[in-house]
Amino acid sequence: MSRGALSENRLRRLHDVMAGYIERGDVPGIVTLVSRRGDVHVDAIGTKALGGHDPMRRDTIFRITSMTKPITAAATMILVEECKLRLDEPVDRLLPELANRTVLKRLDGPLDDTVAADRSITVRDLLTFRLGYGLIWGPPDVYPIQQAIGELAIVGFGPPNQSTPHSPDEWMRRLGTLPLMQQPGTTWMYNTGSYVLGVLIARASGQPLETFLRERIFEPLGMNDTGFSVPASKLDRLATSYGIDLEPSDGVENSQWSRPPAFPDGGAGLVSTVDDYLAFGRMMLDKGRNATERILSRSSVDTMTTDQLTPEQKTTTSFFPGFFDSRGWGFGVCVITRRDDLAAVPGRFGWDGGYGTSWWSDPAEDLVAILMTQRAAFPQTSPLYLDFWTSVYQAIDD
Repeated sequence: MSRGALSENRLRRLHDVMAGYIERGDVPGIVTLVSRRGDVHVDAIGTKALGGHDPMRRDTIFRITSMTKPITAAATMILVEECKLRLDEPVDRLLPELANRTVLKRLDGPLDDTVAADRSITVRDLLTFRLGYGLIWGPPDVYPIQQAIGELAIVGFGPPNQSTPHSPDEWMRRLGTLPLMQQPGTTWMYNTGSYVLGVLIARASGQPLETFLRERIFEPLGMNDTGFSVPASKLDRLATSYGIDLEPSDGVENSQWSRPPAFPDGGAGLVSTVDDYLAFGRMMLDKGRNATERILSRSSVDTMTTDQLTPEQKTTTSFFPGFFDSRGWGFGVCVITRRDDLAAVPGRFGWDGGYGTSWWSDPAEDLVAILMTQRAAFPQTSPLYLDFWTSVYQAIDD
């Protein structure tokens, strides 16, 4: 184990806590990374599949699901810096499917019981999840709007689905047939904004989303294992994915991620490794720079990592109860606003993935930490996530 900014004894405690989850059969394997003041510690324990013998390794590839969102937001800000997008510009110019919106009078009401939108959707609305579309927490087919989403087979309102047959243009066309759930700019609703941003980035840049991400973020940062699919030559490094019930949800040879998707999902579609994501998390911590070049301006990173929600918006969301008591939302990232547990350091920013992954950067501690597993969980209530972050902050307690 490394010495310096990280305590060897305390890192051993982190290892023991994580190993306990494997010994109890909660997950087949885990890869953790803690980077502080240039001191990087990686720990790979367990196996890539339940009952398997292939060990977790530092270069194991994971489906990072919602950890895609910060990368999509960063790509959007690159285009804002180049004046190809503007934060408060209506998206109608590039996304005419979202022009002239109507809005449901009631979330549970019929699709034709609507009023006109008070204003257009803006790029800022997409980045802050206030565009008027998003996840409805609960059963997926209770309200008419949910039934319509299901009938149209539109991804972006539930778990990722790499096998969707729709192109970005067809996805936008279908989305545009639905009324908004809320007035633009008023209500934080999770998830769908990042999917729309993926289409917007492609149209604003004139490139497929993956091409833009690769040229402007992945290649400059050396993120060689990050993308929307896993090449055949790397499939042996992909971990098997499991549901909350530990039933397999996505394998390796037959993985949804074993071929390029028709719809590159800017909300939850990427795969990555701990070292690849460290490069992104370190760039964000270093205000947009890596060792050789600038990816984003300092002002873009500062804006992305500043809480953008009003107190009223935090109280009206249907997300996890109490979630926004100590957190805010910037552009594609969550921001800690109040200390209410051992790991809740104000100013810390990042996000989690529902398939068992987590990343946060902490400017006050010069810290980037990453958890990678492949068992689905609710990050806000999962003991594994909570114990990981508690143990990380104990490992850096000088």
